[in-house]
Amino acid sequence: MSARDDILRRVRSAVSDVDRSTLPMIEHVYGREVSTGSLDRVDRFCERVDDYRATVVRCAREDVGRSVRDALTDLSGPIVVDDVLVPRLGTDDRWTTDTDAGPAALDDVDAVVTTAAVGVANTGTIVLDHGAGQGRRATTLVPDRHVCIVDVDQIVGDVPEAVARLIETGSARRPLTWISGPSATSDIELDRVEGVHGPRTLVVVVAG
Repeated sequence: MSARDDILRRVRSAVSDVDRSTLPMIEHVYGREVSTGSLDRVDRFCERVDDYRATVVRCAREDVGRSVRDALTDLSGPIVVDDVLVPRLGTDDRWTTDTDAGPAALDDVDAVVTTAAVGVANTGTIVLDHGAGQGRRATTLVPDRHVCIVDVDQIVGDVPEAVARLIETGSARRPLTWISGPSATSDIELDRVEGVHGPRTLVVVVAG
C-alpha cells in the first residue's frame, strides 16, 4: 500500500460514521459577481491596494500627468515611459524609451510608468497584458519603482470578472502579469523584505 492509499484509507475511516445528509451545503459561487460590501468598486480597490502597502493616488483624468510627476519628484535618474503615454503625462527630461535593454541596464533605471489592462477591487490586484502603454514584463519588474495608472472604468469587482474582461478584450491571449502590491517576501521568522522579485515601491494612480 502506498502512502497515498494509506492516507485516503484513514480519511475514509475517520468520516465513515458521518451522516452526510446533515451537512450544510456550501454554495459554489465562482463565476458569479462577489459583492464589494459597503464600498463601491473604486473605493474597495483603493482600500485593498493600500492594504498591500502600495501608495494610492486618486485624481481626475486631466490631472494624471501631474500626479505621476509628483510620485517621481525625488528621482533624478532615467524613467521608462512608453511613447503612447507622453501626450498624457507631458514631457520630462527624465523620460526614456524602453529599447529592449537587459536586466543590467534596467537596473540603472529609477522607475517605470505604465497603464494597466484591468484592476480587481476585492483583491487589490492590477493586471498587465504588456500591450501599448504597459511595457515589457522585464521593464515592469526590474526598476525599483513602478507607477501604474488605472482608470476607474478598468476596475472590476472580483477575479472571475477580471478574467472575463481579459477574455473579452483579447488580453487573455497575451502574457499577463498580476500585481498585488510591491514585491515582497519573508523568511521563516516572517521578517518582510520588499523588492526581491520586483519593484520595492508601487504607486497606483487611480484616474477618474
